Amino acid sequence: MIGITCPAGYMAKEKAQACIDTLQQWGFVVMVGNTLGSSSGNYFSGTDEERLNELQAMLDDDSINAILCGRGGYGVSRIIDRLNFTRFKKHPKWLIGFSDITVLHAHIYTRYKIASIHAPMAAAFNDGEAGNVYIRSLYKAITGKKGNYPCTPHLLNRQGVATGELVGGNLSLLTHLVGTASDIDTKNKILFIEDIGELIYSTDRMLQQLLRCGKLDKLAGLVIGGFTDVRDTERPFGKTIDEVLADIVEGYDYPVCHHFPVSHGKENYALKVGLVYQLTVTGRKVQLKEM
Repeated sequence: MIGITCPAGYMAKEKAQACIDTLQQWGFVVMVGNTLGSSSGNYFSGTDEERLNELQAMLDDDSINAILCGRGGYGVSRIIDRLNFTRFKKHPKWLIGFSDITVLHAHIYTRYKIASIHAPMAAAFNDGEAGNVYIRSLYKAITGKKGNYPCTPHLLNRQGVATGELVGGNLSLLTHLVGTASDIDTKNKILFIEDIGELIYSTDRMLQQLLRCGKLDKLAGLVIGGFTDVRDTERPFGKTIDEVLADIVEGYDYPVCHHFPVSHGKENYALKVGLVYQLTVTGRKVQLKEM
């Protein structure tokens, strides 16, 4: 059984119908939570208590094998420290989502060393996209298949081969978690990052924070995903977003992949946070392979 809940921003129920239909076509029983389509009259999909209680109930329900978050937005950090993972630790299940769900991925990896799936959420199934390669990668992930994903080579890539546990997610959320109980240890890990709607200078500022607190020092490798809807200030920052991302790790020698298909856009492969992957970057081939 797959439970669908919205632990952060509001999502209209009809926008998740294609997702529900597809999950059922895949052979899963779907439990739809009350937070889908619910609103406290503001940004969130219900009050903090409603979102907390529903996610807690799904974490504790042994009949639910995976929890798909309807959408991200903002809100998980308001409830994360009140969630009780005692039963979840005894009976782990896949937690699926991206964007604000980065908080959940980071927390359960850091605190309990339990893997989760950074992957498309409910809206990605709309507009006839349920059969695309990225949605299919989620199906393969939850049915036990190992991910093996190609990426087009990029001029700014740094070649090499790295093996390590995969960690990461949305850059804004990763910096938001620094210094908290959900903060991730990146040493000897393959880190992946992506973001949406940020100014170039604010992206640089977030990267500088990761740099200053040592998160980029001892990586095994770095996977840079999509940075979509990037904007510049009226007075230009002076560098493109690709240049900013390349410059921040200029002093290191681990392999770096640019423009990997993990993003807020359609291109968003399912990645298992906390499991071991191998990153291969050459002039002709880029591959991220689950070991």
